Amino acid sequence: MASILECRNLEKSYDGGRTLALKGVNLSLGKGRIIGLLGPNGSGKTTFIKLINGLLRPERGELYIGGYPVGTETKKMISYLPEVTYLNKSMRVRQIISYFQDFYEDFDATRAYEMLKRLNINPNDRMRTMSKGMKEKVQLIMVMSRNAMLYVLDEPIGGVDPAARDYILSTIVSNYNPEATILISTHLIADVETILDDVVFLKEGTVVLAQEAERLRKERGCSIDAMFREVFRC
Repeated sequence: MASILECRNLEKSYDGGRTLALKGVNLSLGKGRIIGLLGPNGSGKTTFIKLINGLLRPERGELYIGGYPVGTETKKMISYLPEVTYLNKSMRVRQIISYFQDFYEDFDATRAYEMLKRLNINPNDRMRTMSKGMKEKVQLIMVMSRNAMLYVLDEPIGGVDPAARDYILSTIVSNYNPEATILISTHLIADVETILDDVVFLKEGTVVLAQEAERLRKERGCSIDAMFREVFRC
Protein backbone atom coordinates (compact mmCIF):
# COMPACT_ATOMS: atom_id res chain seq x y z
CA MET A 1 0.00 0.00 0.00
CA ALA A 2 1.38 3.43 -0.97
CA SER A 3 1.92 5.81 1.94
CA ILE A 4 0.97 9.45 2.37
CA LEU A 5 2.88 9.84 5.65
CA GLU A 6 6.09 8.25 6.88
CA CYS A 7 7.89 8.99 10.12
CA ARG A 8 11.01 7.39 11.56
CA ASN A 9 12.25 7.65 15.13
CA LEU A 10 10.28 10.87 15.63
CA GLU A 11 10.87 12.61 18.96
CA LYS A 12 9.54 15.84 20.42
CA SER A 13 10.09 17.21 23.91
CA TYR A 14 9.07 20.25 25.96
CA ASP A 15 10.50 22.09 28.96
CA GLY A 16 14.04 21.94 27.67
CA GLY A 17 13.89 18.21 27.11
CA ARG A 18 12.43 17.32 30.50
CA THR A 19 9.04 16.28 29.07
CA LEU A 20 9.21 13.84 26.15
CA ALA A 21 5.92 14.08 24.25
CA LEU A 22 6.84 11.67 21.44
CA LYS A 23 9.33 8.86 21.92
CA GLY A 24 10.85 7.38 18.77
CA VAL A 25 7.60 7.14 16.81
CA ASN A 26 7.74 5.00 13.65
CA LEU A 27 4.59 5.05 11.56
CA SER A 28 3.32 4.74 8.01
CA LEU A 29 -0.14 5.93 6.94
CA GLY A 30 -1.57 4.57 3.69
CA LYS A 31 -3.27 6.54 0.95
CA GLY A 32 -7.04 6.36 0.59
CA ARG A 33 -7.64 5.41 4.24
CA ILE A 34 -9.63 6.86 7.13
CA ILE A 35 -7.43 6.50 10.19
CA GLY A 36 -8.22 7.03 13.85
CA LEU A 37 -5.46 8.56 15.97
CA LEU A 38 -6.52 7.42 19.42
CA GLY A 39 -5.16 7.92 22.90
CA PRO A 40 -5.92 9.56 26.25
CA ASN A 41 -4.98 13.14 27.15
CA GLY A 42 -1.22 13.52 27.26
CA SER A 43 -0.56 10.65 24.87
CA GLY A 44 1.07 12.87 22.22
CA LYS A 45 -1.77 13.14 19.67
CA THR A 46 -1.82 16.94 19.48
CA THR A 47 1.97 17.11 19.35
CA PHE A 48 2.00 14.64 16.45
CA ILE A 49 -0.67 16.62 14.60
CA LYS A 50 1.25 19.87 15.07
CA LEU A 51 4.41 18.23 13.72
CA ILE A 52 2.51 17.04 10.64
CA ASN A 53 1.33 20.59 10.00
CA GLY A 54 4.72 22.18 10.57
CA LEU A 55 3.56 24.03 13.69
CA LEU A 56 6.26 22.30 15.73
CA ARG A 57 9.66 20.91 14.83
CA PRO A 58 10.99 17.57 16.13
CA GLU A 59 14.24 17.23 18.05
CA ARG A 60 15.03 13.97 16.29
CA GLY A 61 13.74 11.76 13.52
CA GLU A 62 12.25 12.21 10.07
CA LEU A 63 8.73 13.05 8.93
CA TYR A 64 7.60 12.97 5.29
CA ILE A 65 4.25 13.85 3.73
CA GLY A 66 3.78 12.65 0.15
CA GLY A 67 7.51 11.97 -0.04
CA TYR A 68 8.48 15.51 1.04
CA PRO A 69 9.89 16.62 4.40
CA VAL A 70 7.44 18.86 6.27
CA GLY A 71 7.63 22.35 4.77
CA THR A 72 6.19 24.52 2.01
CA GLU A 73 5.36 21.61 -0.31
CA THR A 74 3.56 19.57 2.34
CA LYS A 75 1.39 22.50 3.46
CA LYS A 76 -0.22 22.42 0.01
CA MET A 77 -1.17 18.76 0.54
CA ILE A 78 -2.73 19.03 3.99
CA SER A 79 -6.13 20.37 5.05
CA TYR A 80 -6.08 20.85 8.82
CA LEU A 81 -8.96 21.17 11.28
CA PRO A 82 -7.64 22.32 14.67
CA GLU A 83 -9.50 21.61 17.88
CA VAL A 84 -10.17 25.32 18.47
CA THR A 85 -12.32 27.53 16.24
CA TYR A 86 -10.16 30.12 14.48
CA LEU A 87 -12.52 31.67 11.91
CA ASN A 88 -13.15 35.42 12.09
CA LYS A 89 -16.29 35.92 14.18
CA SER A 90 -17.23 39.17 12.44
CA MET A 91 -17.38 37.57 8.98
CA ARG A 92 -20.38 36.06 7.24
CA VAL A 93 -20.05 32.43 6.12
CA ARG A 94 -20.04 33.40 2.43
CA GLN A 95 -17.16 35.83 3.14
CA ILE A 96 -15.20 33.00 4.73
CA ILE A 97 -15.81 30.87 1.64
CA SER A 98 -14.50 33.68 -0.54
CA TYR A 99 -11.45 34.03 1.70
CA PHE A 100 -10.66 30.31 1.51
CA GLN A 101 -11.19 30.35 -2.25
CA ASP A 102 -8.61 33.14 -2.59
CA PHE A 103 -6.15 31.53 -0.21
CA TYR A 104 -6.26 27.85 -1.33
CA GLU A 105 -5.96 26.86 -4.98
CA ASP A 106 -7.64 23.52 -4.27
CA PHE A 107 -10.70 24.98 -2.51
CA ASP A 108 -14.05 24.00 -4.05
CA ALA A 109 -16.65 26.70 -3.28
CA THR A 110 -19.46 24.71 -4.91
CA ARG A 111 -18.80 21.81 -2.57
CA ALA A 112 -18.78 24.19 0.41
CA TYR A 113 -22.19 25.65 -0.46
CA GLU A 114 -23.63 22.16 -0.99
CA MET A 115 -22.46 21.08 2.48
CA LEU A 116 -23.84 24.24 4.04
CA LYS A 117 -27.22 23.47 2.50
CA ARG A 118 -27.16 19.88 3.78
CA LEU A 119 -26.39 21.06 7.31
CA ASN A 120 -29.00 23.86 7.13
CA ILE A 121 -26.46 26.66 7.53
CA ASN A 122 -27.30 30.05 6.02
CA PRO A 123 -24.23 31.43 4.17
CA ASN A 124 -25.36 34.96 5.06
CA ASP A 125 -25.13 34.33 8.81
CA ARG A 126 -22.27 35.89 10.76
CA MET A 127 -20.04 33.59 12.79
CA ARG A 128 -20.60 35.55 16.01
CA THR A 129 -24.34 34.77 15.91
CA MET A 130 -23.73 31.01 15.81
CA SER A 131 -23.47 28.43 18.56
CA LYS A 132 -20.14 26.74 19.26
CA GLY A 133 -21.32 23.59 17.50
CA MET A 134 -22.47 25.51 14.43
CA LYS A 135 -19.15 27.33 14.19
CA GLU A 136 -17.34 24.00 14.29
CA LYS A 137 -19.55 22.70 11.48
CA VAL A 138 -18.64 25.72 9.33
CA GLN A 139 -14.95 25.20 10.04
CA LEU A 140 -15.20 21.50 9.13
CA ILE A 141 -16.95 22.41 5.86
CA MET A 142 -14.11 24.79 4.97
CA VAL A 143 -11.54 22.07 5.64
CA MET A 144 -13.41 19.34 3.74
CA SER A 145 -14.01 21.62 0.74
CA ARG A 146 -10.35 21.48 -0.18
CA ASN A 147 -9.09 18.80 -2.58
CA ALA A 148 -6.23 17.81 -0.29
CA MET A 149 -4.11 14.66 -0.12
CA LEU A 150 -4.24 14.48 3.67
CA TYR A 151 -7.02 15.76 5.94
CA VAL A 152 -5.98 16.10 9.58
CA LEU A 153 -9.01 16.52 11.86
CA ASP A 154 -8.48 17.21 15.56
CA GLU A 155 -11.66 16.38 17.52
CA PRO A 156 -14.08 17.11 14.63
CA ILE A 157 -17.18 16.03 16.59
CA GLY A 158 -16.14 17.02 20.09
CA GLY A 159 -18.20 20.20 20.25
CA VAL A 160 -21.45 19.06 18.65
CA ASP A 161 -24.47 17.36 20.14
CA PRO A 162 -24.94 13.59 19.58
CA ALA A 163 -27.77 14.17 17.09
CA ALA A 164 -25.43 16.14 14.82
CA ARG A 165 -22.50 13.71 14.93
CA ASP A 166 -23.90 11.41 12.23
CA TYR A 167 -24.29 14.40 9.92
CA ILE A 168 -20.71 15.48 10.61
CA LEU A 169 -19.31 12.01 9.96
CA SER A 170 -21.37 11.69 6.80
CA THR A 171 -19.97 15.04 5.67
CA ILE A 172 -16.44 13.80 6.28
CA VAL A 173 -16.89 10.51 4.45
CA SER A 174 -18.80 11.81 1.44
CA ASN A 175 -16.82 14.96 0.72
CA TYR A 176 -13.24 13.98 0.12
CA ASN A 177 -11.21 12.44 -2.67
CA PRO A 178 -11.27 8.65 -2.04
CA GLU A 179 -7.58 8.55 -2.93
CA ALA A 180 -6.85 10.97 -0.09
CA THR A 181 -6.27 10.06 3.55
CA ILE A 182 -8.17 11.31 6.59
CA LEU A 183 -6.51 11.27 10.01
CA ILE A 184 -9.03 11.77 12.82
CA SER A 185 -7.98 12.42 16.42
CA THR A 186 -10.88 11.91 18.82
CA HIS A 187 -11.96 10.70 22.24
CA LEU A 188 -15.40 9.70 20.93
CA ILE A 189 -14.29 6.37 19.54
CA ALA A 190 -17.68 4.67 19.60
CA ASP A 191 -19.07 7.43 17.38
CA VAL A 192 -16.35 7.24 14.72
CA GLU A 193 -15.19 3.64 14.65
CA THR A 194 -17.69 2.57 11.99
CA ILE A 195 -15.96 4.82 9.44
CA LEU A 196 -12.36 3.91 10.36
CA ASP A 197 -10.21 1.77 8.09
CA ASP A 198 -7.19 1.80 10.41
CA VAL A 199 -6.40 2.79 13.99
CA VAL A 200 -3.28 4.07 15.70
CA PHE A 201 -3.11 3.90 19.50
CA LEU A 202 -0.74 6.37 21.17
CA LYS A 203 0.26 5.93 24.80
CA GLU A 204 2.73 8.19 26.60
CA GLY A 205 4.25 9.31 23.31
CA THR A 206 4.66 5.82 21.88
CA VAL A 207 2.70 3.92 19.22
CA VAL A 208 1.43 0.84 21.03
CA LEU A 209 -0.83 -0.38 18.23
CA ALA A 210 -1.25 0.41 14.52
CA GLN A 211 -3.49 -1.91 12.56
CA GLU A 212 -6.42 -2.31 10.20
CA ALA A 213 -9.62 -1.77 12.19
CA GLU A 214 -11.60 -4.74 10.87
CA ARG A 215 -8.68 -7.12 11.36
CA LEU A 216 -8.33 -5.97 14.96
CA ARG A 217 -12.03 -6.49 15.63
CA LYS A 218 -11.83 -10.04 14.28
CA GLU A 219 -8.64 -10.89 16.17
CA ARG A 220 -9.73 -9.40 19.50
CA GLY A 221 -13.43 -10.20 19.22
CA CYS A 222 -14.55 -6.76 20.37
CA SER A 223 -15.11 -3.22 19.17
CA ILE A 224 -12.32 -0.66 18.80
CA ASP A 225 -13.92 1.31 21.64
CA ALA A 226 -13.81 -1.73 23.96
CA MET A 227 -10.24 -2.43 22.89
CA PHE A 228 -9.25 1.15 23.64
CA ARG A 229 -10.76 0.93 27.11
CA GLU A 230 -8.84 -2.29 27.76
CA VAL A 231 -5.50 -0.91 26.54
CA PHE A 232 -5.85 2.35 28.46
CA ARG A 233 -8.03 1.07 31.32
CA CYS A 234 -10.55 3.91 30.86
